[in-house]
Amino acid sequence: MFGGQPPPPSPEEIKQQEAIATQTVYGAVGMCVLLYLSPFAVQWASKLV
Repeated sequence: MFGGQPPPPSPEEIKQQEAIATQTVYGAVGMCVLLYLSPFAVQWASKLV
């Protein structure tokens, strides 16, 4: 609107953004697995005590 469109991202910037997005998705999936398994770990630890 004021000054036109910003320049398109360079291929290097696109690669960097894709790497960050991939890392974020892997982190979210890992956290989901960890939260899913946490009740089992607590139950296992309580049996040890």
